[in-house]
Amino acid sequence: MSRPAAEPVVHIDDGRFRVTEWRFAPGAETGWHIHGHDYVIVPLTDGRLELGLPDGGSAEATLSRGVPYSRRTGVAHNVVNGGDEPLAFLEVEAVDSDLSARRLETLDRFLAAWNGRDVDALMACMADSCAFRASGGPGADGTRHEGRGAVRAAYAALFEAFPEAAWTRGRHSVSGDTGLSSWRFVGVTAAGERVEVDGCDIFDFDGDRIALKDSYRKNRG
Repeated sequence: MSRPAAEPVVHIDDGRFRVTEWRFAPGAETGWHIHGHDYVIVPLTDGRLELGLPDGGSAEATLSRGVPYSRRTGVAHNVVNGGDEPLAFLEVEAVDSDLSARRLETLDRFLAAWNGRDVDALMACMADSCAFRASGGPGADGTRHEGRGAVRAAYAALFEAFPEAAWTRGRHSVSGDTGLSSWRFVGVTAAGERVEVDGCDIFDFDGDRIALKDSYRKNRG
């Protein structure tokens, strides 16, 4: 005899957290699943869960309204309402760690693209709506390049200005929607002048791609 399906209602899914309200009629089930994130369960009602386990066994869990509990990534089970009354709980998944990891991977690819002098690969790391603020320029925030065409042209111009260039000692960190990369730039201009200077980029992200690259570097003199 098949069971009715539990009803999931997603209230928040913002790249940092996913909050899903699960509503179970008596006997309803989620179906087999493996949790891909750490998560917290907040019972909205009292109730009793029957848990089908991967080894064919089963377990029970008692829900007490308002009393939360947490579990780690990798939990595998089928969750069934084992009581005679409807029950519900909130499942709060911490998805930010996955997004942060993808953003760090983007920064790794971005730095590699600079060292590979690959404008196409650089732009693959940029969001559809993107901007670049250079470390120098007439404004307080440097020269502004808005839109993919302008950003691409600015990146290409930098390679033309420095026929030899390397970004060494790259280090990245991500916090929320903001990323930071520090590096040492070593290059030779078209006129043969050698440049070696430390600098950093502050990034704003749109998903796992870069919406804004804001550059800063030391001024040697």
